Amino acid sequence: MPGPCSYDRPRRIRRGAALTLFLAGVLATGAATGTWSDRAQGAAGRPAPARAASGARVPEAAIADRAAVERAASEAVEDGKSGAQAAADVVSRSGDRWSTIYSAGEFKDFQAQLDGGYVGVGLWVRQAPDGRIEVSRVQPGGPAARAGIAAGDRLRAVDGRPSRGAPVTEVVARLRGAATGGSGHPAAAGTPVRLDLQRGTRRWSAGLHRTRLRSRNVVIDRPAGAHGPTRVKIAAFGKGTGAVVRRAVRRASPQGGMLLDLRGNTGGLVTEAVATASAFLDGGLVATYDVRGSQRALYARRGGNTRIPLVVLVDGGTMSAAELLSGALQDRGRALVVGSRTFGKGSVQMPSTLADGSVAELTVGHYRTPSGRNVDGDGLTPDVTVGSGAEKRARTVLSGLGGGV
Repeated sequence: MPGPCSYDRPRRIRRGAALTLFLAGVLATGAATGTWSDRAQGAAGRPAPARAASGARVPEAAIADRAAVERAASEAVEDGKSGAQAAADVVSRSGDRWSTIYSAGEFKDFQAQLDGGYVGVGLWVRQAPDGRIEVSRVQPGGPAARAGIAAGDRLRAVDGRPSRGAPVTEVVARLRGAATGGSGHPAAAGTPVRLDLQRGTRRWSAGLHRTRLRSRNVVIDRPAGAHGPTRVKIAAFGKGTGAVVRRAVRRASPQGGMLLDLRGNTGGLVTEAVATASAFLDGGLVATYDVRGSQRALYARRGGNTRIPLVVLVDGGTMSAAELLSGALQDRGRALVVGSRTFGKGSVQMPSTLADGSVAELTVGHYRTPSGRNVDGDGLTPDVTVGSGAEKRARTVLSGLGGGV
């Protein structure tokens, strides 16, 4: 049975902003401006989370009735209508902000993009509380970066179609050149797309060409000296993330320690979050979760490095699988967490195929940290709360744990 999806870029705010993580490696969704590897973060290759206002709590989501969703899709197909649209209507009425419906093409594309490869322009988007679509991240060297687009820019329109108020998934589909509600297949590399943008009072248009890109989920900054701290930045949990982190831990200076930067991480594959936890733990509980009332647990593998000093950096954009990992390391006393309160996305989604071949990814339960804390709607409170200058403070904390600065 597939495992939970603790998602990435937010999974969806009305089918739009969240990062879906599938435990069994089913898929990592996201709204990406050119790819669908982590639904929650809309990026050229990764979904973008719909963030909560700073300091605001995200209320626990309602749960869509799976039987009702499947029944609506089946009846619509019998009447010659769109099963996916009928299912989406049921989800929308339920108030379940993390469940969503994918066309068969979108779902297949999500699975194909789990290795981080995609066709797009190299930018991630998210939906602001007022409905505006903003650039949350830009991939270095991609078309968007070469055009001078930067994080924080407002994406006003894609090929002349306004973005404000549109679901992040829809905006991402336009960026990818895929027709929403259709096959969901992205446009080919080399196809053009025009973006209308705004930065402050400046408005401009940029004509880009999609290209084949590969996302870097993990960036490792090693110290110039022999004993400084190693910084590992994880943007999302894609295939192989845990193995990359484990290698980084093996190569890190035991004296320097490690900064695990999960700021802005919208989630990804839960299996990879657990694998990452395993790099720092010698077995034991990582999280518990419920699936329609049935309690289950996730455990770390044995053999992780339990000695290297470790500090985890988080913020309001840290969500889903990233919260699962942060909570596990915090509860287990393995790391000190520094930064600001996390997003609060602790629900579990699982996929099922509908009558017309589309896929419903529906909330089935919630996960808890090893100590029993509920993340959904509350987020995690860091051990050391700090806004600006979080990384500097984290390095100071790491030094106090015995790591070099």
